[in-house]
Amino acid sequence: MENQEYFPTYNRKKVLITGVGGTVGLALAKIIDRYGPSNLIGLDNCESGLFLAEQQINGVFTPVLGDIRDASVVKKIVQGVDILFHVAALKNVPVCERNPLEVVRTNLLGLQNIIDSAVAADVEKLVLTSTDKAVNPTNVMGASKLMGEQLIRAANLESKEQSFFSTRFGNVLGSQGSVVPIFSRQIANGGPVTITSNEMTRFIMTLDDAVEMLLGSVELASGGEVFVTKMKAISVRSLVEVMVDKLAPQHGISPSDIKIEEIGARPGEKYFEELMTDEEVRRTLELEKYFVIKPALFDMYRIEDIQYPGVLDTSIVKPYTSNNESLLSNEELTSYMEEANLI
Repeated sequence: MENQEYFPTYNRKKVLITGVGGTVGLALAKIIDRYGPSNLIGLDNCESGLFLAEQQINGVFTPVLGDIRDASVVKKIVQGVDILFHVAALKNVPVCERNPLEVVRTNLLGLQNIIDSAVAADVEKLVLTSTDKAVNPTNVMGASKLMGEQLIRAANLESKEQSFFSTRFGNVLGSQGSVVPIFSRQIANGGPVTITSNEMTRFIMTLDDAVEMLLGSVELASGGEVFVTKMKAISVRSLVEVMVDKLAPQHGISPSDIKIEEIGARPGEKYFEELMTDEEVRRTLELEKYFVIKPALFDMYRIEDIQYPGVLDTSIVKPYTSNNESLLSNEELTSYMEEANLI
C-alpha cells in the first residue's frame, strides 16, 4: 500500500482488532503496526490464524485466543483500548443460512458483548465492518449485519463522548470466500469456470481499498454513521474473462480451451449489488472518497450539525447500486487487478 495516506491517529494508541486471523483483519493489523501503536491486540478464535498473524506483525502485538461470544473474555480484553475494529463475524452466506442461531450468537450477541465492553471501557472509536448484503437483505447473514448496524448506531445514545459507526464493504477481491480463488482453481484445473449469470454485476475493492476505508472512516466519524467507500463496478462475466485470459497460459492452457458455464442464479442471489437504499439516499452526503449515511432518526444523535470535510453533494438522487454505475471494461479491470497483484 505504497500510496496510502498517512494516518497518525494510531500512534501510541492501544488498538484492538477482532477477527485478526482473517484476510481483512490481518491486512489491517499489518498497516496499523506501521504507525507505532502502544499495543496492537489481535483477537481470534482460530489458533492457526493468530499464529500466522504473530509471524507477520513486527511491532508490539498481543495475540489473544478467545471468542466474542464470551462476554467475560471480551470485557477483559477491551480494557484500556482506544480504538476497536470489529471485523470478526460469520460471513459465508450458505453456511449462515443453514445455521441461523449461530449467526445470531456471533454477529449479534457477540457484537453486543463488544459494544457493552467498549462503552464500559470508554473506547474512543468502535468500527463495525458491515456489508452490501445488509442492504435490502435476502439472507440470514445480510439481515444480521443490518441489525448489527442498528446495534452500533444505538450504542451512541449511551455515551456522548464515544463514536461508534459502521462501514459497508463490497466484494474484497482475493479475500477468504471471494470468487477470485474459486475461479483461479477452476482455471488451473482446465475449466469449466462456472458463473451464476452473465447479467450479474458487482462492486469490487482490493484489500488495500478495504483497509484504507477502515482507517479513513476513523478520521471522519462522529458516531452513528454508515460509511460506504466509492468502488469500481464490474460484470462478473468480465471478471471471469480477464482471469481466464491472464491465468490459463500460466498453467499451459489456451484461454480458448477454458469453457465458461452459466449455471443460474442461486435462491436469494441478487443480480446487482446495493450499498444504499432508496430511503437512505435522502440522508446521504457524498465526500471525495466516501458516502456518509446519517441515521434515520438523526435528531436522536449528535451528528446533525457535523461538518464533514470535502462535501461534494448533499442532494444524492439515486441509490448506490452496481447497475447504476459504469462498468469497467475488460482492459480496465485487467489493469486494476494487475496493480493489486491479483492476476
